Amino acid sequence: MADKEDIRSILLRLEEQSPTGFAIAFHVKFTTPEFLLQTYPKEWIDLYSERGYVMVDPTVSWGFNNEGTKRWSELADDDSVGIFKECQKFNMNYGVSVALEQGGSRSLASFTRHDRDFAEAECQELSELLEKLHNMTLSDGSMSAEQRQNLHDLSVQMTHPDWRKS
Repeated sequence: MADKEDIRSILLRLEEQSPTGFAIAFHVKFTTPEFLLQTYPKEWIDLYSERGYVMVDPTVSWGFNNEGTKRWSELADDDSVGIFKECQKFNMNYGVSVALEQGGSRSLASFTRHDRDFAEAECQELSELLEKLHNMTLSDGSMSAEQRQNLHDLSVQMTHPDWRKS
């Protein structure tokens, strides 16, 4: 059974690995995730939403159609509107996306850094951590209603800089 502290410790590790932020969409049905966790700068989240980038984001398109990991540099040719160039204005210079489908459910994530591309070992760790969170948050009855509410509350709080204190 998923424990709030287990989830929090994994999220803290993901944050360490992606110092300029991440976004994770858990258990996406059609185009709506059951949980959405984001630590990107609020200004980027607002701009992304205002411009409807989710509809043309190459990381999202790749994540809906693939599993595994893919560096953003490998998706650059699919970025017809310049989302990756916009990311750089927010110091999100390097990114990697991870997608998986297990238990009849798909989760997608992107992680960013400002200083260098992700090493292969880091990509592997991000993938493994996403898989753990995906499995911990499946709607298979293993999470109590209180745990699901805690995770939902955390998904709302994570756009606030002090989410770790909650």
